[in-house]
Amino acid sequence: VYLLFQALRQISQRTISTASRRQIENRVPEHQKLFQEDNGLPVHLKGGAKDALLYRATMVLTTFGTIYAIYHLVVSSMPKKQK
Repeated sequence: VYLLFQALRQISQRTISTASRRQIENRVPEHQKLFQEDNGLPVHLKGGAKDALLYRATMVLTTFGTIYAIYHLVVSSMPKKQK
């Protein structure tokens, strides 16, 4: 049991110490320059084609969902037909 505990402790220390050695490149200045550039685009589209695609997909889903909800509200407000 003691050996198992020692092994687990050693593994946990090893993973923590190796994670802190990796340096991640700071890309914040690049993104600041991109988003602060005055190119006439709204901020939610400055990320490129991926942002434009996500924006359009969100608008389509929102429009479809609104129409779908209104349709069901209208249908549920109508009285049921008697047989």
